This record gives sequence, C-alpha cells and structure tokens, in this order.
Amino acid sequence: MEARIIRVRDVMRTDIDIVDGSLTVAEVLGCMDTLSSRAVVVDKRDENDEYGFVLLEDIARKVLAKDRSPERVNIYEIMTKPALSVRSEMNIRYCARLFDKFGIRRAPVIDDGGVSGIVSYNDMVLKGLKESLKLG
Repeated sequence: MEARIIRVRDVMRTDIDIVDGSLTVAEVLGCMDTLSSRAVVVDKRDENDEYGFVLLEDIARKVLAKDRSPERVNIYEIMTKPALSVRSEMNIRYCARLFDKFGIRRAPVIDDGGVSGIVSYNDMVLKGLKESLKLG
C-alpha cells in the first residue's frame, strides 16, 4: 500500500496577518487579527520586492529584551527579508527537512507570487503526521 503524500497545503494555517513594513511594532500588535498567530508576513512594497517575515520571538528578542519602544520600532527594522518560503504543493517531509537544514520553525507559504498561508513544525506534526497515523 502506497503512503498518502501529505502536502503543506493540507496542514498550513490560512488565517494569517499581512502587514506593511512601515508600521510600528505597537501598531502591528494592535491590529493582529489572528491572536493565536506566532508570526506576521510583511507585504512587498512592489512587484519586484520580496516578502518579509517577523516572528513574535523576533519582537521579544529585538524589542522587548533590548528595552526598545514598540511605538518607535518599525517592523521593517526587525523583519527577516527575504523570507525563506515554501510552496503549498511541497511534501511535508521535504518541508521538515528544509526547516531543519536552515534552523527555522515556521515559514510563509507562497504560490504564484502571493502568500497563501504559514506552515510550522507543529502543523506538520499535529495536522500531518499525527493524522496520517490514524489512516494507517
């Protein structure tokens, strides 16, 4: 019996926040729609730009721990850009290998030039691997 391939699209979160890089950390925290989110995607400035990515831990390390004012720090100052991203068609096994190779825990999912979600190790294990074990 051939194992079912679980793809990133099967486990990714689609409830994401995409923000403008010029917003302050305080503004972003105030307008986050997805309170359970652990990251925000920073929108492209134009079609030749790349997406950025900010984890809540980036805010903790680069703003909170350094006693910087969230009202004075712009998101673009603490974002990772370009964001290492994955495609929704990727097998979660390869996605997990990519995460391990680059030492990341979550990434935006980008297809056809647009962000369609965010995937994390937790998503891959709890929604992917755990669910596949129930099928077996």
